Amino acid sequence: MSAVSFGWVLDEQGDESQGSRPSGRDAGLLDAYSAAVVEVFDTVGPAVVRVEPFSSKKRQQRTGVGSGAILSPDGLVVTNSHVVQGAESVVLGLSDGRRIDASVLGDDPHTDIALLRAADSGTLPWASLGDSKSLRQGQIAIAIGNPLGFESTVTAGIVSALGRSLRSQSGRLIDDVIQTDAALNPGNSGGPLVDTRGHIIGVNTAIIPRAQNLCFAVASNTAKLVISEIIRHGRVRHAYLGVAVQTIPVPKRWGHQAGIHQSHAVLVVSVESASPAATAGVRDGDVIVAIEASPVTGVDDLLRLINAERIGEATEIHVVSRGKRQTRIVEPTERSAE
Repeated sequence: MSAVSFGWVLDEQGDESQGSRPSGRDAGLLDAYSAAVVEVFDTVGPAVVRVEPFSSKKRQQRTGVGSGAILSPDGLVVTNSHVVQGAESVVLGLSDGRRIDASVLGDDPHTDIALLRAADSGTLPWASLGDSKSLRQGQIAIAIGNPLGFESTVTAGIVSALGRSLRSQSGRLIDDVIQTDAALNPGNSGGPLVDTRGHIIGVNTAIIPRAQNLCFAVASNTAKLVISEIIRHGRVRHAYLGVAVQTIPVPKRWGHQAGIHQSHAVLVVSVESASPAATAGVRDGDVIVAIEASPVTGVDDLLRLINAERIGEATEIHVVSRGKRQTRIVEPTERSAE
């Protein structure tokens, strides 16, 4: 069976063959790619922690292992809700070998985001949340975490898709999810997905078993909303519409015919029966372009505009349905905690 090799090879005389050597331009691109990944890992890696939840304060039973990222020098840590849910105590493992206690400030199963506070008086390494709104398909995405117990692991790929809706193992629908082919495994949950500038663009949350290169992260803008609510109120209230959605580009011809002048909007992929959206007449295939007078150019806009203040309030949703712009009046309800 023949084997495929990359890089330089030796001919029969032991000389290096030039046939498989990358060209100068290709070698330069590969070097630049490698340098970018190395720089991101050197910058963000120290802020990535191992998250160990325990079912008792005596730490007699560890309930799993995940990852997290320190967001501030005083020890705010973002991770997944499913990593710490039900934990009575949490221990963080730092890249320098330290182990420190942490408390759960709040968690939100609907977005699979949790916020921790490290019990450490010193200054900790930290990384910043970026703007997931500026992401584009095809850009480099770098995942850092602790998959299957292998600490401080880095993998790289691209942003495969944006604005996905993903149903979690609990059955909840998570909106504004980034799809990536950066390899993730159990233990990566809660770790950061990072761009080449060292900004956290997502919180890694899920893989699809037995599928290759289908991995998902909660977008950083969603994480920002959840974190701010936890800091201010200790919990997150969610307005519920009952739709699965994704961000799509608006073709110029289609937009002109419908009187839409924005570059992106939100496609309704499915509508849950008996939901507020279904009652209002929203259908599969409708494209949401505005809430009241505010344009909707992505799933993050929809989450921001349909917030807790809209619960129980009649709200105008402007959609393009079968080529025509129409208005639906929807009254969001509060999404249950279960």
